[in-house]
Amino acid sequence: MMLHPSYVDMMDAVNSDAPEGEEIVQSRYSIVMASAKRARQIVAGDEPLAGTPDEKPLSIAVDELYEGQVHILPNIPSEQ
Repeated sequence: MMLHPSYVDMMDAVNSDAPEGEEIVQSRYSIVMASAKRARQIVAGDEPLAGTPDEKPLSIAVDELYEGQVHILPNIPSEQ
Protein backbone atom coordinates (compact mmCIF):
# COMPACT_ATOMS: atom_id res chain seq x y z
CA MET A 1 0.00 0.00 0.00
CA MET A 2 1.32 3.42 -0.91
CA LEU A 3 1.09 6.45 1.32
CA HIS A 4 -0.07 9.50 -0.60
CA PRO A 5 1.78 9.92 -3.89
CA SER A 6 2.59 13.57 -4.58
CA TYR A 7 0.61 15.58 -7.12
CA VAL A 8 3.66 15.66 -9.37
CA ASP A 9 3.94 11.86 -9.24
CA MET A 10 0.21 11.53 -9.92
CA MET A 11 0.39 13.90 -12.91
CA ASP A 12 3.39 12.00 -14.30
CA ALA A 13 1.58 8.67 -13.91
CA VAL A 14 -1.60 9.92 -15.59
CA ASN A 15 0.28 11.66 -18.40
CA SER A 16 2.42 8.58 -19.10
CA ASP A 17 -0.45 7.24 -21.24
CA ALA A 18 -0.69 10.43 -23.31
CA PRO A 19 0.65 10.64 -26.86
CA GLU A 20 4.13 12.12 -27.23
CA GLY A 21 4.14 15.87 -26.64
CA GLU A 22 0.62 15.99 -25.16
CA GLU A 23 -0.64 16.06 -21.59
CA ILE A 24 -3.93 14.70 -20.31
CA VAL A 25 -3.78 16.69 -17.08
CA GLN A 26 -1.97 19.96 -16.57
CA SER A 27 -2.98 20.88 -13.03
CA ARG A 28 -3.53 19.43 -9.59
CA TYR A 29 -7.19 20.41 -9.91
CA SER A 30 -7.66 17.80 -12.65
CA ILE A 31 -6.18 15.09 -10.43
CA VAL A 32 -8.38 16.12 -7.49
CA MET A 33 -11.53 16.16 -9.64
CA ALA A 34 -10.77 12.76 -11.21
CA SER A 35 -10.00 11.20 -7.82
CA ALA A 36 -13.20 12.60 -6.30
CA LYS A 37 -15.32 11.40 -9.23
CA ARG A 38 -13.88 7.89 -9.03
CA ALA A 39 -14.37 7.82 -5.24
CA ARG A 40 -18.05 8.73 -5.74
CA GLN A 41 -18.37 5.87 -8.24
CA ILE A 42 -16.93 3.45 -5.68
CA VAL A 43 -19.31 4.74 -2.98
CA ALA A 44 -22.20 4.28 -5.44
CA GLY A 45 -21.32 0.61 -5.85
CA ASP A 46 -18.65 0.32 -8.57
CA GLU A 47 -16.16 -2.44 -7.94
CA PRO A 48 -12.77 -1.15 -6.70
CA LEU A 49 -9.83 -2.10 -8.93
CA ALA A 50 -7.13 -1.55 -6.29
CA GLY A 51 -6.73 -1.38 -2.56
CA THR A 52 -8.38 -3.36 0.18
CA PRO A 53 -11.98 -3.31 1.40
CA ASP A 54 -10.99 -1.52 4.62
CA GLU A 55 -9.52 1.47 2.73
CA LYS A 56 -11.54 4.61 2.20
CA PRO A 57 -12.96 5.17 -1.31
CA LEU A 58 -10.75 8.20 -1.94
CA SER A 59 -7.60 6.25 -1.08
CA ILE A 60 -8.68 3.49 -3.43
CA ALA A 61 -9.38 6.03 -6.20
CA VAL A 62 -5.93 7.62 -5.80
CA ASP A 63 -4.28 4.19 -5.95
CA GLU A 64 -6.25 3.29 -9.09
CA LEU A 65 -5.22 6.50 -10.86
CA TYR A 66 -1.59 6.18 -9.82
CA GLU A 67 -1.38 2.53 -10.86
CA GLY A 68 -2.99 3.25 -14.24
CA GLN A 69 -6.05 1.07 -13.63
CA VAL A 70 -8.35 4.05 -14.23
CA HIS A 71 -7.67 6.58 -16.96
CA ILE A 72 -8.62 10.22 -17.32
CA LEU A 73 -9.95 11.00 -20.76
CA PRO A 74 -8.65 14.22 -22.30
CA ASN A 75 -11.15 17.03 -22.71
CA ILE A 76 -11.67 17.27 -26.45
CA PRO A 77 -13.69 20.32 -27.52
CA SER A 78 -16.69 19.44 -29.65
CA GLU A 79 -17.09 20.93 -33.08
CA GLN A 80 -19.98 23.33 -33.48
